[in-house]
This record gives sequence, structure tokens and C-alpha cells, in this order.
Amino acid sequence: MNRFMNDVAQVMFSTFDSGNHPSEVTQPERLPTGKATTKNLIGPNSSVCFYHGFVLGLIVDLSAKYHIRSNRESGFGRYDVIMEPKNLSDDAVIMEFKVHDEEDEKPLTDTVQRALQQIKEKGYDTELTARGIPKERIRHYGFAFKGKTILIGTAAE
Repeated sequence: MNRFMNDVAQVMFSTFDSGNHPSEVTQPERLPTGKATTKNLIGPNSSVCFYHGFVLGLIVDLSAKYHIRSNRESGFGRYDVIMEPKNLSDDAVIMEFKVHDEEDEKPLTDTVQRALQQIKEKGYDTELTARGIPKERIRHYGFAFKGKTILIGTAAE
């Protein structure tokens, strides 16, 4: 999946799509409160919104197998995307998207870990477990974006 996403990004994305400087404080990541995660800036991060829409477009064909929900509350926060299986023998998926913050994160793997940590800390599994999906059937994926470079990681089982 990492190779596919990066191939698509290299061929199709423009630096104008993901922002001229997607990792700078001029485009802070949004929080449900509308406040930025750093530097007390306000407003949505157009880079995260772009990447979010891109991933939703890729997974829309899975709507026959999954209920796909975006930006809804679960636990103590708002997840980016949840894919709830229509067949309960399939795994559920939670995705969290982060734009690389060069001030706080050196390698892109740090950004992936920050996304995965947020899923855990905010309890995004809550909605799915309330619907009867066991925790061991819920997969967590952190997406890290830096311009045209994408890294996807999963939580260790």
C-alpha cells in the first residue's frame, strides 16, 4: 500500500495540491476545537484536508463491504476515517492522518507513531466496540504525509 500511495502521489499530486510548505506552521493541523495543535494558530490544515479527501476517494469502492465514516466523534476525539465491516468476520479499520511537522518530528515514522498514538489515546475504538466488534478485529493505521511522500504504518499487535 505504501508503494501504491507514493506512486500515485508522485504522478498525480502537485505541490500546490498539498500546499507549498505542508509541514510549516503556516498550515497547522486542525483540532475539533478549531485551534491548531501548535503555535496557537486557528483554522483547518488544507494539506490534511487534501490528503483526507484523496484517501476517501480511494476507498469509496469498498462501500459494498464497509460502512465508511469520516470525521465523526468516538471516544474522546474525532477520528479521520473508520471502516466498519458489513460482515462481522472482516476486520474494522481506523485511519488517522497527519502532516509531518519538521520542528517536532525528524523521520516520517515519528509522524506515523503520532497518528497511531492519537488513535489509542483518544479511544477511537469506542464506536466500533460499542457495535460489537472485538478490539482484536480493529486495525489501526497511521498515515504520514510530507508533500508528495506518504508513509503508512500500523500498530504492533
